[in-house]
Amino acid sequence: MNGVITAIAVVKFVILLLGGGITYIAFKAYQRTGEDSLRVLGIGFGVITLGALLTGVANQFFSVSLARGVLINSVFVALGLAVIMYSLRIQR
Repeated sequence: MNGVITAIAVVKFVILLLGGGITYIAFKAYQRTGEDSLRVLGIGFGVITLGALLTGVANQFFSVSLARGVLINSVFVALGLAVIMYSLRIQR
């Protein structure tokens, strides 16, 4: 089980780097263009990234069970995807 926990921590770190990068790029694009859809897109990816970070921290440091962590992470992913979907709808 120790190897699985290490793998989860590594994958969560990669998600943090990639999600943070996408969020940063989306916000920089929003600042450059002023396009609201890019701002909302950045928020959506930020929500997904925050969920991965929070559930990883909760699992590692606060003894939240793996099943509960997966549930919490899934809620953040669903919310983030809903925001991303909305950002695609407001494009003109």
